[in-house]
Amino acid sequence: MSQATIEGEFDYIIVGAGSAGCVLANRLSADPTKRVLLLEAGGKDNWIWFHIPVGYLFAIGNPRADWLLKTEPEPGLNGRSLNYPRGKVIGGSSAIRPPESCSSARW
Repeated sequence: MSQATIEGEFDYIIVGAGSAGCVLANRLSADPTKRVLLLEAGGKDNWIWFHIPVGYLFAIGNPRADWLLKTEPEPGLNGRSLNYPRGKVIGGSSAIRPPESCSSARW
């Protein structure tokens, strides 16, 4: 991954381009007198599986799209840990979750 140099001064710096970070950056940048920097540790959402409904099956658990976090061992689960999918892309975890509905579907 290449590193970019960011120069200048900013009025706001937002760390994390998940759903909330992107909305906040959009709202703050509506004022043309303010400079907003949005930082994301993950990559772009240019992978095909981010853009189709069944793509979450390929994104969750894939190091390209998921930070591969796990919970601490839980006594109530016999000491097991659970996978805790977190999106590693612009859009955050919303990018790797299955859609609740598909508005283009016709029933």
